Amino acid sequence: MSTPVDLLHAMLAIPSPSGREDELARFLEKAMNDLGLAARRDEAGNVIGDIGAGDGPVVMLLSHLDTVDRPLPARRDGDRLTGRGAVDAKGPLAAMICAAAARPSFPGTVRVVGAVEEERLSRGGEHLARTLPAPDALLVGEPSGWSRVVLGYKGKIDVGYRVERPATHSTNPAAKATEAAVAFWHGLLDALGPERDHGAFGLPAATLRGMGGDATGAWLDIDCRIPVGYDADAFAERLRERADGGEVTVVRHVPAVRSARSDPVVRAVSAAIRRHGGDPRPTLKTGTSDMNTVAPHWGAVPMAAYGPGDGSLDHADGEYITVEEFLKGVDVLTSALDELAAAL
Repeated sequence: MSTPVDLLHAMLAIPSPSGREDELARFLEKAMNDLGLAARRDEAGNVIGDIGAGDGPVVMLLSHLDTVDRPLPARRDGDRLTGRGAVDAKGPLAAMICAAAARPSFPGTVRVVGAVEEERLSRGGEHLARTLPAPDALLVGEPSGWSRVVLGYKGKIDVGYRVERPATHSTNPAAKATEAAVAFWHGLLDALGPERDHGAFGLPAATLRGMGGDATGAWLDIDCRIPVGYDADAFAERLRERADGGEVTVVRHVPAVRSARSDPVVRAVSAAIRRHGGDPRPTLKTGTSDMNTVAPHWGAVPMAAYGPGDGSLDHADGEYITVEEFLKGVDVLTSALDELAAAL
């Protein structure tokens, strides 16, 4: 690709919903090799590209290949690039590739990773954490806005609930399956605690993501977001006490993660933002990312998240990124590598 914008535009033109990232991975393996990175693909389908002098620290730039499965054609309209993944997270990933390519003499290794299935089960991130040694520093590519650095993400607990009741007349006072499911939902809210807020990093919250059933059988699909240090085992036990004969399943538990403002990666990105005229704003996110996925394996590694793009446009019908925002992100990431080379 002749320019960073050309690279991102080409990436946006390749659909890559979770589980169907192969075409984009093959494209990026070649593109990274053409840009001077030594690129390969691992057993999970992640694309990995290394560049640098080799002797010294390993800095991993980790983003993801996949998007939600809602097609959005790629187009450029003036200063705006529209397409699925423009901010989440092809924009951040393209910026990471371009920043790494701009630092072939990095005193160590810059390792850029495009992971698979982050939007679904973080299968690619889990595979990386199990099969690669921990890097010396980790920067996760997610949309933060070019002048923000993300210190942490809430965790999550996905809960499934199923309940059955004998068939009976609707006027029978015995609780029906649908009524038991509704009662469980309210019991789950009580089990989370008296204070709940999706917008507060330090408080839990829940979303009733799906539901169905009738008088004899009902089910719920619930997404709980949890703060750092939340006791997931005790929460699951409280849910089972409220199951009323139903079956509670903890489908997935991802702990929350948070770095300190003094973290070397946070400091490096902040200094890079200042270098390019920005006022760095440390941010905490209430969603999750692959930072949550790898932190339990690589917890002692300095880490933060950063990427160009407006995070409020994640998964939106008109998802876009401006060229100015994207190129600012490339510049900040390039300077952050310089800062990390000095710090590490």
